[in-house]
Amino acid sequence: MIDSHTHAWGAASEDHPWINGPILDLVDGFDVHTVYTADRLLDDMDRNGVDEAVVVGYPICDWTDNWYTLRAAAEHDRLHGIVMLDPFADDAADQLRRCMATDGVLGFRLGAACPYDRMWETFDPSVTWLRDAIQETEFWEAAVETDAAVQILCDHGQLDQALELVEAYPELAYLFDHFAHAGPETPTEEGTFAQFAELAEYDTVAVKVSEIAHMSDSAFPYEDMHDHVRWFVETFGRERVIWGSDYPNVSDVASYAEAINWLGQVDGLSDADREWLTDRSFRRHVGLD
Repeated sequence: MIDSHTHAWGAASEDHPWINGPILDLVDGFDVHTVYTADRLLDDMDRNGVDEAVVVGYPICDWTDNWYTLRAAAEHDRLHGIVMLDPFADDAADQLRRCMATDGVLGFRLGAACPYDRMWETFDPSVTWLRDAIQETEFWEAAVETDAAVQILCDHGQLDQALELVEAYPELAYLFDHFAHAGPETPTEEGTFAQFAELAEYDTVAVKVSEIAHMSDSAFPYEDMHDHVRWFVETFGRERVIWGSDYPNVSDVASYAEAINWLGQVDGLSDADREWLTDRSFRRHVGLD
């Protein structure tokens, strides 16, 4: 089992101060140690039968300060890394190359649901900077050159922008986080969420059934989101649907065990389907198999 979406971070220091106020407020409500290190993550993985995990950069420091994600990936064979980069930065392509040269780093994440001037502080589904980022050709050429996976957090109302990016660089591997912020009342076969059907036409696009504890309006096993899971499997095939816990970000409402075991309660999924979603799909999509 590989958890495609976890977080870990180091202690604040003079070189790496904690400056993101909204994230600090969130962390205060987590049911984990305030400094949730890679070692603590590995201990939780061992207690819950998770073999490997992806550490997604957690912007408790400056959001482009990837020091801890890089260290976690480099020092632990069981952990992989997804960094966070600013595609508009003057040295964005070089930053990407440096990160991808670190053992265990698989790619980068774009917070397309965040206002560019308040990145990883709040969400605004009306922002459109992802469309502008498509024009940063040097950055995207570096992504192709380094075979970087592109992880995107966007609202389902922004999928038209994401489709333009995929159309521009179809050779890259894409991962869409957290049901694109769709909730139980979001219809799957009409409206903005249905644009996933167009993205499914690209073999390089995968979707993540992650952070379900926050997307759902119900308690474990989050049954009000199961139709969305089944729609993803039907639309993309089990080979391009990927489970992730988003632990400890969901620890305010769910244990790690709950963030894992809900998938076993989804009617219509076979044991083989669950094996794909919790392991084989991610490995195949990012080239770990």
